[in-house]
Amino acid sequence: MNRSQLLNEFAERNDWSRKQADEVLTSLTDLITSTVATGEDVAISGFAKFRRIDRPARMARNPATGEQVRVAAKRVARITPLKAFKDAVLSGKGARKAPAKKKATAKKTTKKATARKSAPARKTTKKKATAKRR
Repeated sequence: MNRSQLLNEFAERNDWSRKQADEVLTSLTDLITSTVATGEDVAISGFAKFRRIDRPARMARNPATGEQVRVAAKRVARITPLKAFKDAVLSGKGARKAPAKKKATAKKTTKKATARKSAPARKTTKKKATAKRR
């Protein structure tokens, strides 16, 4: 999904015009970007955590030659997905839409989880391949 598709879907879900959706999305991204640029963390519950990392200068080794190389200090951005986002992505079901579905989904997952826990673990045996010498 690209920005244009995201704006269309966002506007449709909130009964807004595409222009209003674009203003909200632009405002949100600008706010997050400027806040993280100052060094503050931004955490959106259930979605992601945005932070700035300042890495100091260090000495590293070139793996091809073994030569010592100086790596300059740098600043990087780190975006960490949070638990609810990871769970939604891994389950493939997306975000929860209604509380009624949320309760039904929770019951189903607990039944599956208990069924998985009660099954005994399988033991696998690996056979070592022996090389024949002549």
